[in-house]
Order: sequence, then C-alpha cells, then structure tokens
Amino acid sequence: MTRIIHGIDVGGTKIELVSHDEDLRPLHRRRIDTPTQGIQAFIEAVAGLVQEADDRVGVAAAIGVGIPGFVDPRTGCHVSANIPALRGQRVPPMLQARLKRPVQVANDCHCFALSEAHGGAAARFDSMFGLVIGTGAAGGYCVNGRLLKGSNGALGETGHTPISAAVLQRHGLPLFDCACGQRGCLERYVSGSGLQAIYTHLSGEQRDGQAIMALADAGDATARQALAVHVDVLASSLASLVLHLDPGAIVLGGGLSQLGHLYEQLPDQVTRHLVRGMVAPPILPPAFGDAGGTRGAAVLALSLLPVEEARPC
Repeated sequence: MTRIIHGIDVGGTKIELVSHDEDLRPLHRRRIDTPTQGIQAFIEAVAGLVQEADDRVGVAAAIGVGIPGFVDPRTGCHVSANIPALRGQRVPPMLQARLKRPVQVANDCHCFALSEAHGGAAARFDSMFGLVIGTGAAGGYCVNGRLLKGSNGALGETGHTPISAAVLQRHGLPLFDCACGQRGCLERYVSGSGLQAIYTHLSGEQRDGQAIMALADAGDATARQALAVHVDVLASSLASLVLHLDPGAIVLGGGLSQLGHLYEQLPDQVTRHLVRGMVAPPILPPAFGDAGGTRGAAVLALSLLPVEEARPC
C-alpha cells in the first residue's frame, strides 16, 4: 500500500502544498496566497489546503511544514521576520490541534537543505550545507541526511553573521543596516537586495538584479564591478562557513542560484579565502529548484510514518 505525505512550504506571499508518496514523487499540488489577517486566518488556510489534499489522495496524510524563521527555545514562540501573523505564536501546537495529527515543522531553508541532501544535488555527500540566497540569505546543514538545528534551532542563519572587516575595507563598502537590528550582516550584501545595494553604492543609481545582469552582459563597467564585489563577499562568507562546518558540498538555492557565473567563479574565490592547503567543496546548483521547500517538508514528514514490519517470505 502506498503511503502518502504532505509537504507544505510557507512563504511571505504564498503557501504551497504538495502531496508525495514515500519515494517523494509528487501526487497533488495546490498553492494559495498567504493570509494577512492574522494567525487564525493562517491556521484555517493551512487546514483548508490539508483537507483538500486529504480528500484528493484519500487518506489523512502525515504533514511536514517549512516556515521562515525559527522557534525561540525559551518560550516556544515563533520568530519570523517576513510573516507578521506568526510572530510570537506557538505555531506547531496550533497546527497540530487544528489538523488533529502530529506535524513536523522546520525552518524553510532547513527544508531546502533536507531536500537537496535526500536525492538532490548533495545526495552523494556525507555532509552538505544548503544556502538560499534570494530576498535574504540563510541555509541548513545536514550530516548523513540528518538536519542539524543547533540549541536555538537557528543553525544556518548565515545571513546574520557579520561581514568581514577586510572585505569591507577592500571594496570601500559601508555598514548596511539589517532588519534584524544589527549592522553589517552578510544578508545585506550577498542576497538579491544586497547585490542591488552594492550597485547603488558604486553607481548612485537603483537597479534590480536583472537590470544589473543585463548591464554587465552589455559591458557596463560599474555593473561588472558590482558583480565582482558581490562574488568576493559571498566567497568570503562561504569560506567562513567551510572553516566552521567543513561541509562535503554547498548547494545554492533562491533566485541568485540561477546565476551561472557563481558556479564558475566561487570555487577558486572561496579557496583563496581559506587556510593554505584547504580547497573549497563543490558548489552546486539545486536539483529541485522551487520544489525544494515542499519536498524538504515532505522529508520532515517521513519521520512520522510508522515503521513497516518485515513481512515473512
């Protein structure tokens, strides 16, 4: 009998549910806008998605959910920067009570890493770090396919480590303010908005990432300089990550993972920032792209399936 799991990816603008079989093959997909009216509207929206999926697949399936932010271990309350309705709420128990079944909940970037560690770009490596660089920058660390969360549940919040003073000085960059309340967080330099901020600092003009890439392709010197600075900052941050965690591979996700020059330039650039004798691990594009969030959440839900007893021959 086929066993089924639901993977749910929660974002600031959309919630997506994909039902999978236990081999992580998708069976049903549905996406809705993320409610903005408050926590009860959010819970009911998720419940509606789950009920529709249960009806479609014919079973009350196990559920995994990926959500931005993390749970404060002291209070059990959710800390989220881009979904105001979830801030200060005890989201996992609320979901479990409404859905009337156990629910596995993790950070959305952790789910991305889980997906790429299980049959994805990093499947053949004993350890991997999945770094999502889009509107923000954060990731997850897996060893032998198991997600490591840390004592605060925030292992992988690479975007909120400070930028290297040497990199700041080399490129004459200012300390950008971060939404987390600190200054000089890597997220403000390596994310999509970070690339835009670097270009604005160099040119005095505001352009989005696509426009910067188009200008660089057309030979614009300032756009090319912005891309070079961005790669150097990202390489420095990845080198720090390698020195701390030494992953077997790094998989990039998010919108900037589509930039081909990153895979061409980062390995040598990261190695230059490392201790002599060390080399950068493989830096890989994602195998599942935008499907990583729901698929990683489905990997979470696998742990809720009962272990099947061996059948006699």
